[in-house]
Amino acid sequence: MISTENLSSLTTAGGNVVGSDGTKIGSIGQIYADDRTSEPTWVTVKTGLFGTSESFVPLEAATQDGNDIVVPYTKDKIKDAPRVAPDGHLEPAEEEQLYTYYGLSGGGAYAGTGRETTDRDTSARGTVGHDTSGPTTDDAMTRSEEQLRVGTEKQATGRARLRKFVVTENVTTTVPVQREKVRIEREPITEENRGKATAGPDISEEEHEIILHEERPVVQKETVPVERVRLDKETVTEQETVTEEVRKENIELDDDGRNRR
Repeated sequence: MISTENLSSLTTAGGNVVGSDGTKIGSIGQIYADDRTSEPTWVTVKTGLFGTSESFVPLEAATQDGNDIVVPYTKDKIKDAPRVAPDGHLEPAEEEQLYTYYGLSGGGAYAGTGRETTDRDTSARGTVGHDTSGPTTDDAMTRSEEQLRVGTEKQATGRARLRKFVVTENVTTTVPVQREKVRIEREPITEENRGKATAGPDISEEEHEIILHEERPVVQKETVPVERVRLDKETVTEQETVTEEVRKENIELDDDGRNRR
């Protein structure tokens, strides 16, 4: 027998009722406890289109498998069970009819069975609605929406490198150079130089020469360091606009053909 605490949690966890052959029969509906002992004795399983029908299944030999309740009956057996309205209480006659159908004894010993009260049924206003389309029997509809959460990730976008290569260019500069130029000097005969002037023959043929010099540019090249170049990184912050579609749920009231948001 599954404990009362576990059954209460199963009704809020959205579990299913599974048959003896491992087939899912339907979602867990309501738990019914004995009026006298408060022990859980029945569970309803929602079957039919959109879970609009609820069939009663005894919990006498049921076991728990995660959020599911496993019962020793097949899906067809449960679907053909006597139709009893899940109105919150089983009368002794209704309970005896169900016990007879499932081949169990002891139905007449019960004074009646009522729906087990869970935490979600103890609000001041009580439960006024139930789920007719999903796997749960919650008294409210949950509206969800997608929210945009934008983060950043670092990824490589390019590569920068320094490359050194040799180029040739013409450099023009001006250098002062000197050269010797012949200049003829003439001086008259005086008493001071007369002796040198008359030292040779009277009439003769002679040659006299000097060596002329000039400077020419001489080019030499040397390699000298001029600067140091390196790579570094800096981080800059920019604003980028991100646009993305998000979905959200809207709830509207269909009141006798009049739709209201």
